[in-house]
Amino acid sequence: MSTLYIFLDEGGNLDFSNAGTEYFTLTGVSMFRPFKLHTKLDTYKYDLIEKLIKPRIEMEFFHCADDNGYVRKKMFNLLSIELQENSVDSVIVKKRKTGTALQSPEKFYPKMLGYLLRYILENAPTGISELVIITDTIPVNKKRRAVEKALKLVLSAMLPSTTPYKIMHHASRSHYGLQIADYLNWAVFRKWERGDSVAYDQIKKLVRSEFDIFKTGTRNYY
Repeated sequence: MSTLYIFLDEGGNLDFSNAGTEYFTLTGVSMFRPFKLHTKLDTYKYDLIEKLIKPRIEMEFFHCADDNGYVRKKMFNLLSIELQENSVDSVIVKKRKTGTALQSPEKFYPKMLGYLLRYILENAPTGISELVIITDTIPVNKKRRAVEKALKLVLSAMLPSTTPYKIMHHASRSHYGLQIADYLNWAVFRKWERGDSVAYDQIKKLVRSEFDIFKTGTRNYY
């Protein structure tokens, strides 16, 4: 029996106008303790700080969009080697296909997150004694409530009543699991939004699923 940790990250925005991103992605990475990769990430961070690796970078935490190309390449190499295969799942949303009835954050976010969690839980190994879900800090109360509602609905429907779970919102800088999810989701989002699969190709063996939620049809109303 073991505890399953799911770290979540998102890409794109919830602006459904022409000014918004074309896609919205949600990615979850499933991990079990001990988090062996965390030690290597910690070592790499302090190697950068101590100038053991050039260029010297005063690294507080890893954030893919802000990290330079040198650090980004090293991070994707580490993830591709050290992270367990088939531990990453993503939901892909082409936003122009989202019906107006679903475009409010309190409806859209729980629905998409629910799809992602359902798939992860359906394919999780047996013998899980506890589930811990960690997302980045959610500053907007409406969105926080939407996330918590989605999690509770999905988990209550899918987990045995005897399986406890926790939902936590932490700053990404506080946990390598969230920083790993940030990197993985960045690669997935960039592939779909920009057609740039360079980073994705490095980590694609880690990806178990990419579910294009509105693949069929031209517009969906829910």
